[in-house]
This record gives sequence, C-alpha cells and structure tokens, in this order.
Amino acid sequence: MKKRTTIIILIFLAVLFGGALYYLFQKNQQSPIVYKTEKAEIKTITKNTVATGKIVPKEEVLIKPNISGIIEEVYVEAGDDVKAGDLIAKIKVVPNISSLNGAQNQVQTAKIDLDNQLKLYNRQKTLFDKGVISANDFDVAETSYKQSQQNYRAALQNVEIIKTGTSKGMANVAQTMIRSTVNGMVLDVPVKAGNQVIESNNFNEGTTIASLADVASMIFEGKLDESEVGKIKLNLPLEITVGAIENKKFSAVLDYIAPKGTEENGAVQFPIKGTLDNKENTFIRAGLSANASIILEKADKVLAIKESLVQFDEKTKKSFVEVEVGFQKFEKRNVTLGVSDGIYVQIKSGVTKDDKIKVWNQAVE
Repeated sequence: MKKRTTIIILIFLAVLFGGALYYLFQKNQQSPIVYKTEKAEIKTITKNTVATGKIVPKEEVLIKPNISGIIEEVYVEAGDDVKAGDLIAKIKVVPNISSLNGAQNQVQTAKIDLDNQLKLYNRQKTLFDKGVISANDFDVAETSYKQSQQNYRAALQNVEIIKTGTSKGMANVAQTMIRSTVNGMVLDVPVKAGNQVIESNNFNEGTTIASLADVASMIFEGKLDESEVGKIKLNLPLEITVGAIENKKFSAVLDYIAPKGTEENGAVQFPIKGTLDNKENTFIRAGLSANASIILEKADKVLAIKESLVQFDEKTKKSFVEVEVGFQKFEKRNVTLGVSDGIYVQIKSGVTKDDKIKVWNQAVE
C-alpha cells in the first residue's frame, strides 16, 4: 500500500515538473517586445478656450415716437434696407378730451381779449390822429393789440396740435410721420396698424415702432466661465463659428471683458464681446447662436510631438522622452516643452526632427 502511494506521488511530481519545464520553454519562445517609434513634426499649435453666445449688431437703434396715438400705417417690414429720413410709420393722433377742451377755452379767452384790444386800439388811434393823446400812449395800445393777436394765433395752433399732432409751418418737425434716424436694415417691426403707441419722454421709454441696425457691423456676444476668464485679455484673436453657417469661420478681436460676473445655474459667468471681421460680407442674421474659440497661445510651424510620448521623472518632475540610439536601444533625453493643445506639444529643445522617439505606452500584444 505504501509502495503504491509512493509511486503516485512520484508520478504527480514528475508531471508537475514537466509542466513547469514546458511553461518556461513556451515563455522563452515568445518574441521580445519591439517598441514602435515616432518622429517629431512641424505643426502649428493653438491653445484655446471656447465661449458660447450669439451674433448681434454692434449698434441697434430703436425707433420710438415722440407723440402718443394709434398706428395708422406701417411702411416697412423686417429685412428692408432703409436710409436716414425714410418713412417708417404714420401715427394718427387721438386727442385727449380734457386737453382739447382746455385748449378750446383758451382760444375763446384769447378771442375775447383780442376783440377788446382791437376796440381800445381803434379808439386810441382816433384820438392820436386828432392829436389828443401822445405817441407814447398810442404805442402802448398798439403793442397790447399785437400781443393779443399773437396769443390768439398761439391758442389756435395749440388746438391744432392737440387734434392732429402738428400745425402749419411745422411740417419739418411733424411728429405724426415717424422716420428712420440711421441707415441700416430693419430687424423687427413689433407694431402693426391699429396698435396704440406711447410717446418717449423723461418718464416713459415709449413704444418701439421698429429696430434698425447696420448688419455689416456685427459682434459676438457671449459668456465665459470664471475658471477661464483669468486666462484671457483684451485684443486676443477669436475664431467664430456660427451654427447656421456651415463650413465657415469668422475672425474677430476680443474687445470687451465684463468686470463683474453673474451667477447662472451655480456658476459665475462673465460677458465678453468681440468685433467680427467679415471681409467677405457674408450675410449673418442677428441673433444666430455662435461659439467663439479664444486663442490663448499660438505657435506657428514649430517642432512638435504627441503629448503621449512625453514622460515625467518621478523625483525631479522634469519632462523627458526616450530616443532610439540603436536597434531597440533607447536613451533618456530631457526636453523643454512649449504650447500644448492637448494632443500635440511644442518641443523647444531636447530632440530634433530626425530623432526616433519611443512609444513607451503602446499596447502589448
């Protein structure tokens, strides 16, 4: 029985030993890892951040009336090109009953005074012609009569203005005919015939009849997160992409960064603006959504490698790469890095264009 057990143990050990020898043999037969290499390239590297926003006119003019009334007729519609002085709309004045009644009472009062002064004037003139009164007394009567005439005319004119919004001799400042104050395109006409409008004055903004703008002068208006705003500065170049205009990018210059941010959804956003350089005069509609790529740093046609080729010393934290000096033989080279876009990084020193750099993190097959 002991003999059989011993034989079984010896056979087990022999099989185990043979399996170990076979494993070592197979392992030695595997090909050694052959590391791939890559060379540096000449590239233009751009480091940027992105802001979201929209395209709006640089200056938008709101046309408002300076008299209250009802829109009688509208002469333009959105999309029309207008020049300064062109008619926008016509307003029909609806007189205020109280004001009109007061003005008519003033006319009657002025007429009574005028009739009385005319009688006095005629009486004084008769006496003056007979030599009874002096020229000075006659001049006083004549002056009073002329003042009464002027007051009567002013009262009549006031009634006419209340009724119609204008009067004779004031056609050049007629307030019922609303005209464009600038050259540009009509962006919006928020009113139509029959709408009531309120005049613009010190106490009221007034009703907007039309909004105009020069669509050839547009800006990007967007917002940037607080984590990015510290990286930008005025006059940085922008690359604008408009969602509605495919395969086209517009250049711009950052010319405004808000000194104060606003909190939105738990994050602080800072408004920014950039003036578009639309050299090709592409028609861009106001209000279109757009993204602005803000170029923080740019290196034109520099030596660059993939960031994945760069390693960092655990002790010194310095960057280095491994350069092939013989077949599958590599040496460590310290490198000085420059601008990075997250994929490629500029190499200022350490390697040349002809050096073969080890792909140290390649997948092992």
